[in-house]
Amino acid sequence: MSPETLATLILLGGFVLLLLLSVLVALCMAFTSIVAGYVLDISPTTIGQKMVDGLNSFPLIAIPFFILAGEIMAEGGISRRLIALSNLVVGWLRGGLAMVDVVASMFFGGISGSSVADASAIGSVMIPMMRKKGYDNDYATSVTMASAAQGVIIPPSQNMIIYSLAAGGVSIGALFAGGIIPGILLGLAVMVLSYVIAVRRGYPKEAPVPLREVPRIVWEGFLGLLTPVIILGGILSGVFTATESAAIATAYAFVVTFFVYREIPLRRMVPILQRTIRTVSIVFFLISAASAFGFLLTLLGIPSAMSHALLSISTNKYVVLFMVNVLLLFLGTFMDMAPLILIMTPILLPVVTQVGMSPVHFGVMLIFNLAIGLITPPVGSVLFVGTAIGKISMEKLSVSMLPFYVPLLVVLFLITFVPAFVMTIPRLMGL
Repeated sequence: MSPETLATLILLGGFVLLLLLSVLVALCMAFTSIVAGYVLDISPTTIGQKMVDGLNSFPLIAIPFFILAGEIMAEGGISRRLIALSNLVVGWLRGGLAMVDVVASMFFGGISGSSVADASAIGSVMIPMMRKKGYDNDYATSVTMASAAQGVIIPPSQNMIIYSLAAGGVSIGALFAGGIIPGILLGLAVMVLSYVIAVRRGYPKEAPVPLREVPRIVWEGFLGLLTPVIILGGILSGVFTATESAAIATAYAFVVTFFVYREIPLRRMVPILQRTIRTVSIVFFLISAASAFGFLLTLLGIPSAMSHALLSISTNKYVVLFMVNVLLLFLGTFMDMAPLILIMTPILLPVVTQVGMSPVHFGVMLIFNLAIGLITPPVGSVLFVGTAIGKISMEKLSVSMLPFYVPLLVVLFLITFVPAFVMTIPRLMGL
């Protein structure tokens, strides 16, 4: 057996084996990279340098700021205010609280950039509220989990920054702009299904909001929603880079939370910073390990072999994109989003570009696929949040989620096979 063949078996087979043994993904990639490098006579020092090189990217600085801004706003009561604003907009519909849940998730996703944070912040308020109003617990939890998928698609999204890095510097602004229509489509699709179920089950409408409350609700919700507006407006207008807009949005979130809303004392910044540092450490270790892993994948010619294998089945664009979607949906049920972005981007991007898909279009499609994985058993991280908040078993939640996969898959295939849903806004913005 040649050293290259043995190194490939160690890199891929060892990674899968360690993953099945529940070893952390970053450790799986780091360990197998070191061992495969040893087989190829590459020193651990070189592997270490590749890991450090993976973090040597200025746009990565935006990730800690995005995470910190989301943590600050989530801690300071923004979820309750966004729910109140959403109730003003859609609460009058049949099954109004379910509509409120979806719209609030859309708003909050534009602040947190995280489906887990979205499900936690919105679900902890909405699920008990819906149960109290007579909604079935499995329905309330399913609506919240399905709508939480918007968190990683509605910009800003730190996962889009990770994809930009893995894809060799794709415009972050174009990715953010490309995620706007798919994120809205996802929200509308979940709302349509939620409404149909609400009508069939006879769920109530919400009482009208007193007129005297409207200005306060709009003002407080508007202040929170200015965070993603600052980020997107700054990037898309060219005034800020992604990193600069993230820093400015963090400063704005700090001022609004501690000096306008004033629900929490300033000392709460300590646990907020601790949570942010913990999250950033995990993300950055993952990126550095994936950098070494990707270096060895390329050195061994695995992306090229994968590309040839897929294109040998068919060169038809629609068949290839269908196969890529099926592969990503399958992998998303077993692995978390960030490592899959880092591992699969260098493998699949050459394939889709050969059939005419732009890197921006592929990036949004990839993240949408993996967002569905976050709410799909057996290891969907958002589902675990749902079982904890909704006090429901994974088995029952998985069954009640089944109808919600239909609109998610419909939107996925729309954005895959109709590029205009993704590329219209980036092209209009000249990105």
